[in-house]
Amino acid sequence: MTGQPLPPDAELQPRSTSADRATSPHTDIAVGMHISTEPTDAAHEAPVVHVAPVAPLKLLYLDDALAVIDKPAGLLVHRTALDAHEDDAALQRLRDQLGRPVWPVHRLDRGTSGVLVFALSAEVASQMGVALAERLTHKRYLALVRGWPASAHGVIDHPLARDPELPSAGQPHLEAQTAWSCLHRLTLPVSTDARFPTTRVSVWACEPVQGRRHQIRRHLKHVAHPIIGDANHGKGPLNRALAAHFGLQRLWLHAHRLQFNHPVTGAPLSLEAPPGPEWAGLLAADDQNDPTA
Repeated sequence: MTGQPLPPDAELQPRSTSADRATSPHTDIAVGMHISTEPTDAAHEAPVVHVAPVAPLKLLYLDDALAVIDKPAGLLVHRTALDAHEDDAALQRLRDQLGRPVWPVHRLDRGTSGVLVFALSAEVASQMGVALAERLTHKRYLALVRGWPASAHGVIDHPLARDPELPSAGQPHLEAQTAWSCLHRLTLPVSTDARFPTTRVSVWACEPVQGRRHQIRRHLKHVAHPIIGDANHGKGPLNRALAAHFGLQRLWLHAHRLQFNHPVTGAPLSLEAPPGPEWAGLLAADDQNDPTA
């Protein structure tokens, strides 16, 4: 078995798409298809179906056991009942792109971008599941948050209810720790509070120990530094003002790095998804009035 991290722009084209196959009168019409109704000479000729192309997923690593992608923000990992109207998902895209079944090893929230691992067999998926459950992986995220922290780094040790979609009262609370460090402090020239002409934000590196559902998002809310763009755990007026300022509406959370031992060879892997261009100005900024300097 051979495998290695792929170049940042590595892509594999789908083996085939519905645009490559002959269309019949019984062709299912999906979102993104355009039906030509122009008159034809043959009355029995089926309508021509034009399928809007789907961009190939960026591959970070590929071998006989694993496929690792850089998931775009806004793309589901797999179809769910909560998003029953949504047909597009990373699992289906990667399956079509590779021409073989794939199994998601872990999940990222729809709004989160970055490193996402798929197994290419059920056995490997099970092995990776054990590694995750036994905390044999190391994850690093980038987050753009409200405000400036009082210190340069710390650990948030705060138990979380099992299901963030339900009221916390009455639920079992599970241990959860997230280590964080502040990378940059910025002042944006936009007022999101009538008392202040500018808005302070900061970029944090976050390393969750467990991986509870929405762990980073809930922990940062708990310490009063919610992630920008977080509709569930953030601040609506702040999110809307900064979306207008950046010209982009997204959850500002990026799965930057994932480290683990290969489930078959045992070799250590460190896989990184470079932050998208929307992060460039934030990560290049000089710290402003760092109270810890």
